[in-house]
Amino acid sequence: MLYDLIMAARSVQISIDAALLEEIDRQPETRDQGRSAVIRRALRLYLDVKRRREIDAAYDNAYAGRANEVFDEFCDLIGAQQWPEE
Repeated sequence: MLYDLIMAARSVQISIDAALLEEIDRQPETRDQGRSAVIRRALRLYLDVKRRREIDAAYDNAYAGRANEVFDEFCDLIGAQQWPEE
C-alpha cells in the first residue's frame, strides 16, 4: 500500500529560500524520512488546517446572530431527554 502511494506521487519543483531549507534540513525527521516526506506532511497539515478554518467559518456564518436561538434549541433537546433512573 505504501508502495502504491509512493508510486502515485508526482515530482514537482519548488523554490525554497536558503534559510528555510537549512531549517528543514536541521530537523531530525528530515534526516530520518527525507525532505519530501517532511514537506508533504507540512503541506497536508496546512491544507487540513485551512479546511478546518473553512468549516468553522461556515458554521459561524450559519449561526451568526442566532446564539440565543441555538442555545434555546439545545436546552429544549436536553430537556426532552429521558434520563435513566439511578
